[in-house]
Amino acid sequence: MIAGRIAGLLLALFLCLGARNPILVPEISQHEIQVRQGFTGADLLLFGAILTPEGARAAGDYDIVVLLEGPARSIVVREKRKVAGIWVNAESTEFRSAPGFYALASSRPVTALVDDKTAAIYEMGLKWLQLSPVGVIDPIEQKRFSDGLVDLMRRQGLYQENEGAVKISGQVLYQARISLPSSVLTGTYTAETFAVRDGRVVASAISRVTVRKEGFERLVAYNAERNGFFYGLFAVIVSISMGWIAGRLFALV
Repeated sequence: MIAGRIAGLLLALFLCLGARNPILVPEISQHEIQVRQGFTGADLLLFGAILTPEGARAAGDYDIVVLLEGPARSIVVREKRKVAGIWVNAESTEFRSAPGFYALASSRPVTALVDDKTAAIYEMGLKWLQLSPVGVIDPIEQKRFSDGLVDLMRRQGLYQENEGAVKISGQVLYQARISLPSSVLTGTYTAETFAVRDGRVVASAISRVTVRKEGFERLVAYNAERNGFFYGLFAVIVSISMGWIAGRLFALV
């Protein structure tokens, strides 16, 4: 009987401890973004609810961090140097897997939510973005090129940090807006949401967004990827034709 009571107490304790952690129910205003001629970008609303495993309101104060990350790609970063008054390419480094887009939104500054170790594990912030160089490179050089890549992508609007952009209502609903520039890559984007309390991540959830080209842009992109030879031949023919037409028009003036 005593053993049964102990087992019952342990089970109750386990359930109580498990119930402390909330679950996240995320949603996105658009799960598909179509890129057409004249596309100027898009605003995404990432929202959701913080609930208990039973579906009730989560009791407690939680902070929210949202990461939206675009398709990874290989990027070559080249350093420019001025030689004899002319800017030329100098050293370069290739990163094998750099996100084409990265945006962070949080309810408070990340430094006030988690320690550096946790931020690095979940890549919460551009400072902790894990960029893998190709080959062996000196750590100091790697940091210099990594900082250069991050700065370049930030100036293009492709890397963003929006601390304080997540709004939480009644410790139940949260929302954040993230802007995608017109130069975003096509592909699948991953939106990962974290609930943070007392310096640790207590819950996470993932949703996805697809960015794809439509109309004439899709036709051009498809043929450029699948029929490179014919696409190149067509491009040359169009260029020659346009040049010939322009020459005839100027001759008539």
